[in-house]
Amino acid sequence: MDIQKMKAAHKLLKEWKYEMREIDKGYNNRTLYVNVGTKEIKEKPVSKLMKDKFVGGKGFGLKLLWDGTKPTTKWDDPENEIIIAGGPICGITQYSGTGKAIVVSISPQTDSIMDSNVGGHFGPFSKFAGFDAVEIQGKSEKEIIVFIDGVNGKVEIFEAPEEPIDSHMLGEVLHEMFSNDEKDRKNVSVVSAGTAADHTLIGMLNFTFWDPKRKLVRLKQAGRGGIGTVFRNKKIKALVAKVPGVKGNLNNVVDLEAIMERGKRFNKEMRDLDDSQCQMKAIGTAHLTNVMNDYDLLPVHNFKYGSHKDADKIHANVWKSRFTQNIPDGCWIGCNMSCAKGVDNYLVRTGPYAGQSVIVDGPEYETTSSNGSIMGIFNPDYTIETNFYCDTYGICTITFGTLMGFVMECYENGILNEERTGGIKLNFGNADGAMEVLHQMARGEGFGKIAGMGVRKMKEYFAAQGWGDAQFMQDIGMENKGLEYSQYVSKESLAQQGGYAMTNKGPQHDEAWLIFMDMVNNQIPTFEKKAEALHYFPMFRTWFGLMGLCKLPWNDVEPVDNAKTDEPAKVPEHLDNYVTIYKAVTGNEFDKHELIRMSERVYNFQRVFNIRRGYGLRKNDAQPYRAAGPVTVEEYESRAERYDKQMKEIIGIDPVGKTSAEKVAITRKYREDRYEQLLDAVYNRRGWTANGVPTIQHLKELGMDLPEVIDVVKNLQ
Repeated sequence: MDIQKMKAAHKLLKEWKYEMREIDKGYNNRTLYVNVGTKEIKEKPVSKLMKDKFVGGKGFGLKLLWDGTKPTTKWDDPENEIIIAGGPICGITQYSGTGKAIVVSISPQTDSIMDSNVGGHFGPFSKFAGFDAVEIQGKSEKEIIVFIDGVNGKVEIFEAPEEPIDSHMLGEVLHEMFSNDEKDRKNVSVVSAGTAADHTLIGMLNFTFWDPKRKLVRLKQAGRGGIGTVFRNKKIKALVAKVPGVKGNLNNVVDLEAIMERGKRFNKEMRDLDDSQCQMKAIGTAHLTNVMNDYDLLPVHNFKYGSHKDADKIHANVWKSRFTQNIPDGCWIGCNMSCAKGVDNYLVRTGPYAGQSVIVDGPEYETTSSNGSIMGIFNPDYTIETNFYCDTYGICTITFGTLMGFVMECYENGILNEERTGGIKLNFGNADGAMEVLHQMARGEGFGKIAGMGVRKMKEYFAAQGWGDAQFMQDIGMENKGLEYSQYVSKESLAQQGGYAMTNKGPQHDEAWLIFMDMVNNQIPTFEKKAEALHYFPMFRTWFGLMGLCKLPWNDVEPVDNAKTDEPAKVPEHLDNYVTIYKAVTGNEFDKHELIRMSERVYNFQRVFNIRRGYGLRKNDAQPYRAAGPVTVEEYESRAERYDKQMKEIIGIDPVGKTSAEKVAITRKYREDRYEQLLDAVYNRRGWTANGVPTIQHLKELGMDLPEVIDVVKNLQ
């Protein structure tokens, strides 16, 4: 590729200069607005109210999106926005896991508000370049790049017709193009999507960082909800941020020593305990694969089953053997978890990049299932290959796997056949067929265009064509609110069913992962305890998205005496670390109770935002029955001993003499009723009506009774 030729083809459309100034206690106190259609560029002030009520990160994204759109705005309208924001803690280098950002937009899949967390360097770099959030609006007529130059204090928009679109290629090109030399490449970060984001509703964004040890560009993903599709619909080829360098105390915190002390304490835990706990440095989140299989929680055959006899082929030790070892693998500077594992020198076998030697970032645990077991495929090379192509094409691996699980179950039940798939065999285990669908997504061809609509729209399409029973497809189609489920079997954990289906954006485990508390350890047996967990943990995890923090350092390595504490699931020592760090960054008075209230304000605002758009009610928290129990006789009989025992001891009905179909019906009635009772309990705990609407009284108590918020809910009380 001739980078100079690409650069020569650029046409500057707009240049805007701004005053460079230091961050103050974690805030720039301004955001950047770029309209790629009108080419307007400006800064917006961050008011005290915005910081008090919305804090940063996801909160800033939600507030800017609310102000910039109407209740009727569609995902592909020019006025839809993409907002990227870190938070006051984002970018500090003295504590692990502080490089995260949150991306917010109106989703092509759900038509409601989507947020997706992401690592890489763009979040911190855009902050160090001078802005607490980057707000993109409008729609360009031609391919453009937006360059945030934090070295010279300017923002540029220019036409960029020659650069490749796929992320692994584009990232390398732009890191070289915007660097003075190889040493300078670490000061550049790129946001991009890929060719599949042009042709599907499930596109995602890649955020780059330069790996100085490998001397390669790495990718981290804002995967959920199709925000990459919005990005490409706006004809944005890339966002680029550049800074002079990262060192010292760029956040200008109040008490750096307090942060350093907590950072040293956590780093010692990682050194001493990681090998005996989760092996994050060696395997990353892929260490969970065999653990999930052992507990019958690994999605197999579209969540029909939770384990498989061939799961040893994707055991954690298999991934450990594929990942390069003994190399710093953090996706942000100063993170000691080093969990951003990669497969080096992977020779691509299929598609347009066949024969290229590449680094594949991951697979994470979610990808070992989504691009593997959920399709009945237990081949690490297939998982690595699809991981690579999902990334570079700009496709969410979780979404791709879950929709392919649905497609394969439809194929095996006659809803799909070779005529309807364009000649592709899509039975469970068919790796070649699934790979072809992925490549078709990138080409915008054939059945790939249908699959790229996602599970919800496929259900509607298949039913409209008369191909299958709508109720059966509703039962097995693993989506809620239009978003595909992430990769844990929730059938035996009522709390996790709520942790998925009661989410604001759809079933992503970043709000609550309660399976072990609920199913394994029986720590939350009553509806009241489940409701308390489904209040606390989503609020606690929301706080990470307000601050620019990664969840993993919180509980993937725990202090040695954590089990002896009063509330081990909360990891009290680490919670105290976060309270200390927030106070040390901002100088604000703060405690663990205000942490939850801070999150509640934003969480309830997002709920109201969804209501403003016509969602966010009880009916939208309904789950597909596959998430709760066995849909089919085959599924019931695969775990008959378990289900029969539950029927007798829990439901209070003797299964003897009943057919499997009768048992399925009895189990379903019981489990669906339990879920409705859970909804009642959780809504009550959260201060919502029985229809899932935050009450005016609760909003007042939280201090989120803004006039525009009250106006949305006042007629729904």
